[in-house]
Amino acid sequence: MNKPLGIVLCVLGVFGLIWGGFTYHTQQTVFSIGSLHATREAAHRVLLPPVVGALALIAGVFVLAAGRGKSA
Repeated sequence: MNKPLGIVLCVLGVFGLIWGGFTYHTQQTVFSIGSLHATREAAHRVLLPPVVGALALIAGVFVLAAGRGKSA
């Protein structure tokens, strides 16, 4: 259980340090009158501070090291 968690934390930490966040898109309805609909796509950016990425990476390495020491 610890190994997958450690790997996920490491990957998320590296992702956060390299890209600094991610963007996702949503569809928003502008108006809807009967069968006439107008939508627009809105982009939302989620920023991750470098400290969060570094902490996730350190936690992942710690979890992997603790799991390795336990199984030996």
